[in-house]
Amino acid sequence: MKNNFIKSTIILVIGGFITKILSMVIKICLTRSVGTEGIGVYSLVLPTFNLFITLCTLSLPIAISKLISERKRKSKHIITSIIPVTIIYNLILMVILYLIAPILSKYLLKNTDTYYAIIAIGLTLPFICISSIIKGYFFGKERMFPHTFSNIIEQLVRLFLTIYFIPNLLKYGLNIAICGVVLINILSEFSSIIVLMIFLPKEHINIHDFKFDKSNMKDILEISIPTTTTRLIGALTYFLEPIILTNVLLKVGYNNSYITLEYGIINGYVYPLLLLPSFFTMAISNALLPVVSNRYSNNDYKYTKYKIKQAIIISLFIGIPCTIIFMIFPDKLLHFIYHTNEGVSYIKIIAPFFILHYIQSPLTAALQGMNKAKCAMDGTFIGAIIRTILLFVISYFKVGLWGLIIASISNIIFITFHHLYYVKKYLK
Repeated sequence: MKNNFIKSTIILVIGGFITKILSMVIKICLTRSVGTEGIGVYSLVLPTFNLFITLCTLSLPIAISKLISERKRKSKHIITSIIPVTIIYNLILMVILYLIAPILSKYLLKNTDTYYAIIAIGLTLPFICISSIIKGYFFGKERMFPHTFSNIIEQLVRLFLTIYFIPNLLKYGLNIAICGVVLINILSEFSSIIVLMIFLPKEHINIHDFKFDKSNMKDILEISIPTTTTRLIGALTYFLEPIILTNVLLKVGYNNSYITLEYGIINGYVYPLLLLPSFFTMAISNALLPVVSNRYSNNDYKYTKYKIKQAIIISLFIGIPCTIIFMIFPDKLLHFIYHTNEGVSYIKIIAPFFILHYIQSPLTAALQGMNKAKCAMDGTFIGAIIRTILLFVISYFKVGLWGLIIASISNIIFITFHHLYYVKKYLK
């Protein structure tokens, strides 16, 4: 088990690093293709995309990983019993997206260029869901290479399609190009599924295995609902963010083009740069979850505490140097990566607080592994309320997008210290 954790972490870190580099290259290519205006439109769509990804996956990778790692049920049966239910569920989500797309684009986001992209989101959901289910299996088995390799292939496919298709789609208008950016996820996720299927054990599976199992569903939902609710709160907050900003800032005198531009800078340049080290902390979290689940369920609290401490220390080891670099060289990094100097002032203010953000993932994974997902949910919920209230109130003071920055900082501080407090409490 000890060696498995370190081995899993190393595989996930290396894979995460390669994936993050590819993601950066994709972002650069996309930015240069669609420009700041296009990134602004895409940034308006992203909260909706993230919200429906959260809804479609239902935190199944975490639930499946936890059940398999505890070795209480047959792995194959867990997978085959959940797939039919999720496919039907995702088809329902597709219909919902199709129905709300006109209202969302015209009246809430106040940008009709987002319409086709919102509809396109629905088409990607079944592929994202199936991919996440299979990844959950490998997490539970502590086999990280298939997950890592599939992510790399997925990003390579996305990069190829971004380079060769998006510039051609621009001929038909910005709205069609942004729709294309979303639809690329279908082929990239499909490629990921194919790779994952190759690594699955060659067990005999027939059509009769794909049937509803009440007992399996109950166990999965007991884990996934609190975790999904946690993520859903975050996704809903992110979803409401452009709606609140757009409506409040328009009311106090800012124009739509300024809002779209500045929001695109923060979500297109600032956050992606600051989140670069997160591939490392997410890798640690993914490796930590099955270890904590297994040891905590067997009442080995001492080893559980040791592994959580180890995960936090490693996260800080990478997070602190990165934060210092972001604070000293924001202009150089932005110019090197995105060929822009937009967003320097935002980075200088928010970067120090991202040290706390980098340890959030291991702390969340620890709570989930200890069957305290509801606790993580409560912290995220309160943090979301604080963030939303601050975003709404501060934006009325005509500070532009600085209300978003202040709200984000407050959210990071509260959630991190909340999770840290309860991890310590349950391991005393």
